[in-house]
Amino acid sequence: MNPGCAAEVEAWREIKDGWRPLFGDVDRNGVAVEWHDFRTARLFNWGKTFHPRSLEFCLNLDGHGAVAKTEYAPAAAGYYAVGDDPLSASRRAHDRHQFVTLEFSRNHLRKQFAESEGDLESDVRRVIFEDRQVNVVGPVRPMSMQQRAVVASLSEPPVAKSAEALWYEAKALELMAHFFFAPKNPELFCMRQKRVARERVERAKELLARDLVDPPTLESLGQEVGCSPFYLSRIFSKEVGLTIPQYLRNLRMERAAELLRSGRYNVTEAATEVGYSSLSHFSKAFCETIGCCPVLYPAAKNVILDR
Repeated sequence: MNPGCAAEVEAWREIKDGWRPLFGDVDRNGVAVEWHDFRTARLFNWGKTFHPRSLEFCLNLDGHGAVAKTEYAPAAAGYYAVGDDPLSASRRAHDRHQFVTLEFSRNHLRKQFAESEGDLESDVRRVIFEDRQVNVVGPVRPMSMQQRAVVASLSEPPVAKSAEALWYEAKALELMAHFFFAPKNPELFCMRQKRVARERVERAKELLARDLVDPPTLESLGQEVGCSPFYLSRIFSKEVGLTIPQYLRNLRMERAAELLRSGRYNVTEAATEVGYSSLSHFSKAFCETIGCCPVLYPAAKNVILDR
């Protein structure tokens, strides 16, 4: 079980293995994807699992449920926004309940859709961007075959463990963009999201290169580019092919190599200039990145960093 979902363990305790957190955590990351497959002998209080100040999407494959007075039948989907007060919801006794939820904090969605606010459905836009934290229950609609296929794939992602986070994030965006948020042109919406992601990554790269000795933290990078640190880490790795720490190390080693080639800096001075206080750590990073030890590098000027 994902330890990041510990806050919900008590609410789902009676369901036991019928609840599977797949990705993320609403409180820590602003987003979570969860899979549900269970039967219950009595009416289940579904509302006690909801997060305050969140927007949750339910894609209901099987079983009957209700949020306030809105019914969730099999093959139906909808959203509900939880404010500061509890929102009543239930799951029928003896049904097999099989559904996926995409859970988001409102603050997380504000950051992600700040530049696409005009593309959102009006009701969803008000839920995300208005300051009032009230309960709102959206309409329920039939699920398309495409949506059902995506939902069914969530329990068994067809990717390696190291790529699961990016895969889940992409699928959550796909489900939102093509159904709940329903812009006039979903393809244009997705393209805009990709463009914004690329711009954020480029801005993060500029900020990292600005000060190699005292680079910004992941949290401050997220604030500067306008998204959560968690989301920035994901899109950076996807766009660049390196994690932020790996990219920063490459920047430092490139700069150190330039200094050593100039002939005006010795190894210790070059290490200090790029933020390393430990000569052994610097030498190890330089050897792994450039391909030779820093003391030999000035004689190996044809070595090119592959990045």
